[in-house]
Amino acid sequence: MSGVRQTPSKKFKAKLQEWKELGLHILYLPPYSPELNPIEMLWREMKYTWTDLNAMDSFDNFHEHIKKMLDGFGSEYDINFG
Repeated sequence: MSGVRQTPSKKFKAKLQEWKELGLHILYLPPYSPELNPIEMLWREMKYTWTDLNAMDSFDNFHEHIKKMLDGFGSEYDINFG
């Protein structure tokens, strides 16, 4: 669905003014915005930073390595945003 822009429904558009008066502001996001999805940051770290080369030797080894990374997230594995 990449490149397809969806337009808001009539019911949605009818509520925009009411929501604005209540202080709610609608922000339209691009159809694909991985930088706004926290799980994408985790997947990127797992794929490019934490995965050992020998993790790909076999499916079982890869499965164990993924489990190790997820179990160790926050202690052994952490994301540095700075």
